[in-house]
Amino acid sequence: MSLLQNLPKNVGAMDRNIRLAAAGVLILAGLMTGNVVLDIIGLIVLATGFISFCPAYTLFKIDTTKKD
Repeated sequence: MSLLQNLPKNVGAMDRNIRLAAAGVLILAGLMTGNVVLDIIGLIVLATGFISFCPAYTLFKIDTTKKD
């Protein structure tokens, strides 16, 4: 768990809330339709929202956190 704590945060609060909501929709849609791909994508989105770190954001130098 300490490895996850050392990751730099690049997902802000609003972005995180959107990710968590979208993950719920994707996972539910995957479960209802039997589409495993939607479930996997939903779990990835859920994980990135939960740990507030997105590897794709690092590649594109995006940071939605507010720096004071």
